[in-house]
Amino acid sequence: MSKPSALAAVRFGCGLPLPPNAPETPEAILTVLAGADLIAQAWPIAGHARYVEIIGEMRDLRLSGLDRKSPEMIAAREVFIEQTQAAARDAAVATFARAIDAPDGFRERLVNFWGDHFSVLAARKLDAILPFAMVEDAVRPHLNGLFSDMLVAVSLHPAMLVYLDQSSSIGPNSRLGKKQSKGLNENLAREVIELHSLGVGASYDQSDVTELARLLAGITVGPTGEMILDERKAEPGPKTVLGKTYNTGGLDDARAALHDLALHPGTAKHLARKLAVHFVSDTPDDALVAAMADAYHSSGGDLMATYTAMLYHPAAWATATTKIRQPFDFIVASCRAIGLTGADVQALKYKTFKVEILDTMSAMGQPFKRPAGPNGFPEEAEEWITPQGLARRITWAMRAPTRLVNPLPDPVTLAQSCLADRASEGLLWAAARAEDISQGVGLVLASAEFNRR
Repeated sequence: MSKPSALAAVRFGCGLPLPPNAPETPEAILTVLAGADLIAQAWPIAGHARYVEIIGEMRDLRLSGLDRKSPEMIAAREVFIEQTQAAARDAAVATFARAIDAPDGFRERLVNFWGDHFSVLAARKLDAILPFAMVEDAVRPHLNGLFSDMLVAVSLHPAMLVYLDQSSSIGPNSRLGKKQSKGLNENLAREVIELHSLGVGASYDQSDVTELARLLAGITVGPTGEMILDERKAEPGPKTVLGKTYNTGGLDDARAALHDLALHPGTAKHLARKLAVHFVSDTPDDALVAAMADAYHSSGGDLMATYTAMLYHPAAWATATTKIRQPFDFIVASCRAIGLTGADVQALKYKTFKVEILDTMSAMGQPFKRPAGPNGFPEEAEEWITPQGLARRITWAMRAPTRLVNPLPDPVTLAQSCLADRASEGLLWAAARAEDISQGVGLVLASAEFNRR
């Protein structure tokens, strides 16, 4: 495999060796991304509809007249919680199966990037499926479209509304606000501006956050688990965000404001830099970021145009691999390297999957789907290559492969297949002279070459 193709698989994909029919050039990568999401069809994940179904069954049971504290109701609630947690477990397994099997690894990397950009977590056991549902419903369908569509879909998704306590945001002059003397919760408005669109330090002030919170007041999650507009909480009158006034009312204003935020020049710069940092370098080339921001802005926020500007820019193909694979990427690439398939992951007992993959990610500092806050996980290399984090990687590399695949691949062959021309002579020498195959495989997976992309 040529050096650019190997670099494409490592920097913009899920690692080597590539699955059959995987694209190897920028043009091919973009063509596949523009096409059907085949891996999602192969390994389906339940969306928000499943959550609504479970919540609906709970509501029907409550309306049946059963006492909330009755043994029947308590037992039924436990069943409903187990159902949503089971869906979340299935979704976690499918997420790894997709990344390992996907010919279009760039798509899976983008799913992970945007899922982190719009970080949410489930505070209650009953909501365990929501973070996965948001990605499935609001992120994946818009990967190759307009960012404005993704921003609207995510911002109004029940997972985001629940996570940022939007239900407690009540317009001070709304019917309910006047009656209960309650006010705004600015969480959603602040994160939409500061994290999801313009970015911290852009040209906005606190009044814009407050006005957007006024505009979003009343948007909440209804008793059936779906997004609704509660008119009793909606703030009446015009709202002015970043100099533009919205006075149509209801969800139309919310969608219009989110659309305008997506098209703001500050959003173009923020997203361009964040994408470049994630895929290319912690300190990306200014010309690369500028080219991506220009492509985003001139295309009206078209994400394919932005990706195209990145993949065709010379700076994106610098041979120096300075980025560090985050734990999710490291484990996916390791599984792919040792020959584990999506079907193999699906066949694992969940306890094994949890111990060898999910618990390992947590130990490495990246608990799956549980970031510390709405800003997601850090990108900087020093956040991941710490003494403790590196020790965890080495331990996993030495021990886990023997518990996941049998037989293990030959260490030298492994190094050549998963690193191509990036495998150093020193690593090949050490792999060939390891005490046993498991140690040789561990040396390859724990190597600097493998952990960098």
